[in-house]
Amino acid sequence: MSLTWHTGKVIRIVNETSNTRRYWIEVPEMQAFDFEPGQFVTLDLPIHEKPNKRWRSYSIASWPDGSNVFELVIVLLEGGAGTTWLFNEVKEGDELTFRGPQGKFTLPEPIDRDLFFICTGTGIAPFRSMAHHILNHNITHQSIYLIFGCRKLTDNLYGNELQELSEKVTSFQYLPTYSREVPENYNHLIRTGYVHSIYEEIIRSNSPQANAAPSLVKPAYFYLCGWKNMIDEAKQRIQDLGYDRKTIHLELYG
Repeated sequence: MSLTWHTGKVIRIVNETSNTRRYWIEVPEMQAFDFEPGQFVTLDLPIHEKPNKRWRSYSIASWPDGSNVFELVIVLLEGGAGTTWLFNEVKEGDELTFRGPQGKFTLPEPIDRDLFFICTGTGIAPFRSMAHHILNHNITHQSIYLIFGCRKLTDNLYGNELQELSEKVTSFQYLPTYSREVPENYNHLIRTGYVHSIYEEIIRSNSPQANAAPSLVKPAYFYLCGWKNMIDEAKQRIQDLGYDRKTIHLELYG
């Protein structure tokens, strides 16, 4: 964990959706920016006189690749001083002050149970990092379920990339679900509604005796990242299914 402040250079910016941008940040002073998938960095933005009112933390959306570049994916929040400044003021070539990597929202060792990555919005970032890291390094793992709650089709960050990954690796399932927009080519393979019904369906399918005895659910780890309402409901539902609170890991946004 690094508490030292560094200078990063923004080398690329891409509009991912109408209100979401991807920022690639190079750290010239380092040969390699090392971090664990799931960790975050904190930006020090010139938006307030008090330091703690200038700091904004974002999960790293890329995975460790030996380079000195990392990626952030950031959504523009209505009335948000930090994201408004980033969207209006930052351009390619600009410098940003940051510290990190930080955080303990990281993969278990060993990965000896199924992994459920459950997220909304830019909460997809740490799970994109984790999934690529596991598969790039052939780390021994069980089934991985990435369940991504979207309102609309256009909210599906990294959708094509993660779908292609799931088609190549049978142990990885990418499961976006849409709560407010049904795709025109809707079929039984496209999920609608909220994330909760998806993981509950998988758990009951994997643990056929769990309805009679919750203690018989198949072992799993649950990682939750996104908005508070989703996380609060998921925590309760997962425990109601028979899982111990210690199997649930959280990264709260907003």
